[in-house]
Amino acid sequence: MFTKNLVLGGAAMLLAALGLPVQAQDDHDPMEPRWSFAIHGGAGTIKRENMNAEQEAEYLAALDQALEAGTDILKNGGSAMDAVVAAILLLEDDPKFNAGRGAVFTWEGENELDAAIMDGRDRSAGAVTGVKSIKNPILLAREVMKDGRHVFLSGAGAEEFAGERGLETASPDWFATEARREALERLKARQLSAIDVDHKFGTVGAVALDLEGNVAAGTSTGGLTGKRWGRIGDVPVLGAGTYADNRDCAVSATGQGEYFIRAAVGHSICQTLKYRWRKMLDDAQASVPKDADGNPTFIVHASEMWLEEADIQAAADAAMADVKDLGGTGGVIVVSPFGPAVFSFNTAGMYRARATSAGVKEVAIYGSE
Repeated sequence: MFTKNLVLGGAAMLLAALGLPVQAQDDHDPMEPRWSFAIHGGAGTIKRENMNAEQEAEYLAALDQALEAGTDILKNGGSAMDAVVAAILLLEDDPKFNAGRGAVFTWEGENELDAAIMDGRDRSAGAVTGVKSIKNPILLAREVMKDGRHVFLSGAGAEEFAGERGLETASPDWFATEARREALERLKARQLSAIDVDHKFGTVGAVALDLEGNVAAGTSTGGLTGKRWGRIGDVPVLGAGTYADNRDCAVSATGQGEYFIRAAVGHSICQTLKYRWRKMLDDAQASVPKDADGNPTFIVHASEMWLEEADIQAAADAAMADVKDLGGTGGVIVVSPFGPAVFSFNTAGMYRARATSAGVKEVAIYGSE
């Protein structure tokens, strides 16, 4: 068994031999527990010239409040799952975002809500779609996950299950806002698309890494303005808009859901990171000096290898480039067991925030930030 110093010394020699940076990202000891957290409130045509100072301040304050709710839990040793839920609850209750209260209207003039949550420890998950009276859909998704008999519930069945679990309901008046109703009326009157009306995708989501090394992801949305025929987007589709696996990463997406489903965005990012890390580990093992019999003089342990923030960013960017190639727009937030929290989006802006135990804190809206 290697001591910590021997492990790190071996890692440094191996990284140097491979031509890779010897120092870990953000100068962080890979043996030391770390946490990271990121949230989003939607992506789209979000430009400074289209927002006044008061609106900007309100969005930044809402994002900061949700970020703090999650980071306070993580700093104090709480779980990634609890951090994700705490942040999303605040965003679902805020009418500025298209999730819970403030959700967009379907063609028929109703609010239909989708949500999903996933635990990276064992890939347990819960997802719901088409619910109309559940005050906080993310709590229903979590109850589906905790129950464990099913993963994905829809419509009346999901609402019946919510009743059995004692979840709080709300009347249509709670979810409806005048701005969302006016958007639907414009869409119908001018025969516009949901993108032309909304200019942004207000889906909310959060991803977290806790001090135990566990990751979690959650996402909640009202979908697209004027959606019809029971349309389901990427949010409740595991592997598309929501995904978490302790071995790789946690992802939450926002955007034109049809493209994120086709590109399996969440799973794609995690698989890319799995491949990059595995290749680094294999290359390191191959570079270990051999003894007289041709056997490696020591075995490289997984804890000796870690991915840099640039690797996480590249995987997220590649997935979003794939979405763009298909004709879609939107964005993702990603955390991994290696520590960094990153964003990637191919739109003018994305409501977003992140914080890490390495001291990173950012709350932003526009693409230029």
